[in-house]
Amino acid sequence: MVVKEIASRPMRRRRGVRVEARVADDSGPALAIWFNQPWVARQLAPGANVLLRGALKRRHEFHVREWEPFEGAEAPVHTRGLVAMYPAAQGITKRLLRELAQRARDAVREVPDPLPASLRVAERLPDRPAALAAAHFPEADAEFEAARRRLAFEELLLLELALGRRRRARQAARRGTPLGLGGELVDPWRASLPFELTREQGRAVEEVDRDLAAEHAMQRLLMGEVGSGKTVVALHAMLRAIESGRQAALMAPTETLAEQHLATLDRLLGGLVPLALLTGSTPASRRRELLGRLETGELGLLVGTHALIEAPVRFRDLALTVVDEEHRFGVRQREALVAKAPDGRTPHLLHLTATPIPRTLELTSYGDLETTALRELPSGRRSVETHVVSGERARARAYERIREEIARGRQCFVVCPLVEVSEALQARAATVEAERLRETEFRDHRVALVHGQLPSRDKAAAMREFATGSADVLVATSVVEVGIDVPNATVMLIEEAERYGLSQLHQLRGRVGRGAHGGLCVLFGDAKLPRLAAIATESDGFRLAEIDLELRGAGEVLGTRQHGLPRLKFATLPEDEELLVLGRAWAERLLEGDPELEAPEHVLLQDAVDSRFGDRSAGAQDEALSERSPVARSGRPPA
Repeated sequence: MVVKEIASRPMRRRRGVRVEARVADDSGPALAIWFNQPWVARQLAPGANVLLRGALKRRHEFHVREWEPFEGAEAPVHTRGLVAMYPAAQGITKRLLRELAQRARDAVREVPDPLPASLRVAERLPDRPAALAAAHFPEADAEFEAARRRLAFEELLLLELALGRRRRARQAARRGTPLGLGGELVDPWRASLPFELTREQGRAVEEVDRDLAAEHAMQRLLMGEVGSGKTVVALHAMLRAIESGRQAALMAPTETLAEQHLATLDRLLGGLVPLALLTGSTPASRRRELLGRLETGELGLLVGTHALIEAPVRFRDLALTVVDEEHRFGVRQREALVAKAPDGRTPHLLHLTATPIPRTLELTSYGDLETTALRELPSGRRSVETHVVSGERARARAYERIREEIARGRQCFVVCPLVEVSEALQARAATVEAERLRETEFRDHRVALVHGQLPSRDKAAAMREFATGSADVLVATSVVEVGIDVPNATVMLIEEAERYGLSQLHQLRGRVGRGAHGGLCVLFGDAKLPRLAAIATESDGFRLAEIDLELRGAGEVLGTRQHGLPRLKFATLPEDEELLVLGRAWAERLLEGDPELEAPEHVLLQDAVDSRFGDRSAGAQDEALSERSPVARSGRPPA
C-alpha cells in the first residue's frame, strides 16, 4: 500500500486519538485506522510504502493490528503470502523474528529427523525438515496444517515413549508379591453381598486379579463415576491380600473420608475380617494397641489418613495399598506408604479417584499407570435434577422444597464455601448459616453442622447424627465432597457455586439421590458462568471432566508434578486427542519390539526422547521449557 495522506484526530465518543491514513494499491483505495497510536502519524508520510494487517470492518475501512514500512517496489519476501505470527517480546519484534527465521531457512534442511522412515511412510508424514519449512513458510493453509500435524504427532509420540519407558522401568524395578486366587475369603464374601456386581465392576475385578497374580507390583488407577462402586472393587483386592496371609492398607486424604471408608468397609465385610482406623486424632493408647497388632500381623486391614506413613507404623507383611482420591496426595507421600512393605518388595498399588479422568490426561498425566474406568451405575440409581438459580424468590422456593422433602422423611445438605465469616471474602460461612437456618427457615427441624476445623469427635458425632436420621439438614463445607453415603438425602443446596470447580460440584451433587428416591441439586450462582451451565445440563462425570479440561486448559506432567498436561510446542490438547491416541499406539508398538530403542533405525528417536524428557538414569522429567512456535495466518500481501 502507498500512503496518500495521513492525520490524527481526537475520538468523538471516548478519550483517545484516532490516526487515519488514506492508502491505495492496485486493488483500489482504503482508509487505514489506528486507535490510540498517535506516533504512527509522525512515522508515516505521504508516498511511503507500507504493509498493513488487521480487520476489514466496513467497505474500504481497515482497522490496523500490525504494520511495517518497506523500501522499494516489492515487499520483503518474509512478509508476502501466509505470514508466521511469532509471539513478540520487549525489544524483539515480530518483524525481527520473521527476518531471523528467513535467514535460517536453508539451515532447516540439515535438521535430523527422529521418526523412523517406516513410520513416516505408514502414516504419510513429511520429514522433519520439510515440516519445519512448511510451518514457518507455508504456501497455503493446508500445507501449514499438515506440517503442524506432523510436528504435533512427533512431540506426542516422544511423550508416550517416555511414559512407556517409565512404566516398563517401574515394573522391572518393583518386584511384587504375587497373590494367590484361592478364594477362601473372597468367594464367601462375594456370595454374602446383597447385590450383584455390575458388568464393569466384574471386569475391573478380573483386571485387578490378573495384576495381583503377576510378579511385578500392580500400578492401577481405578476411576469411576460418583456412586459407581469403586469401594467394592478395592475391598475385593484387599481381601485377596488378606486371604494370602498378608496385609492391606487404605489411605484417605481426610479424617472424615477415612471414617466413612471404615464404616462402609465394616458394613460390606459384616465382621468377616478385623479392621481398624488410624488417624492423627487416634488416642495414644489406642494407637499403641493398633501398631502392636499391625506389627505382629494380627491386624490385616488398616484404614487411615497420612498417619499411615509415619515412621512408627510398621506392617508385618504389607502386600497391597489402596490410595483414595490419589490426586490429593503428593508423589512422595504415596511412595512413603509403598515403602512400608518388608524385604525390599513393592506392595501392589491401587489408586482410586471419583473424579473421572479425561482421555487426554489418562494418556499423559496417568500414562505410566494401567487404568480402569467404571462408568456404569448400580441398578436403582437415579439421575439428580440440577438447577442454577439466583435471587430471593428462588431462595424461598429452595427452602420450601427442602421442607417438603423433610416432611416426606428425607434429609438435605446445605453447603457453604467458608467455615467462618471472613472480611477478605464475602461469602456465606457454614457456622453462621447453620445458626441462621436453625432460627429461621428450619426452626422446626433438626440442623447439624460439620466442617474441617471441628474436632474429630464433633465431626464424627455430626456425621453420625445425619447418617442415622437424627438430623434433617446438614450444613457443611466441601468436607462432604467425597465418601459421604446417606441414601436418605435427596436435596443438595450449594451456596456461592461459582467458588467451586466443576468436578467438585459434580462430587457434591453425587451426595444425593443415592437411595430409592430421586435427587435435587440447587446451585446459587450465575447461570451464564460456563462451568455452572455445564453442571446444569450434563450429568455424565466423564463428559464433565472433558469440559473441565477444555475450560481450565493444560498444565504439566512427568516428574513430581501432580496433574495437567506437558507444555507442548505444536500439539494442542485436548483438540489433538486423535494424534495422542495414535502416538500411544505407535509408542507401544515400538517399545514392544525394541524396549531400549537401541536398533539403528531408532537411535535418533531415543536421543530425542532423552533430550526432551531426560535420560533413563535420571528418570523421566518434564523439561518445562516453552519455545516460540509460529502460527500461520492468512494475510493479503500489500493490503
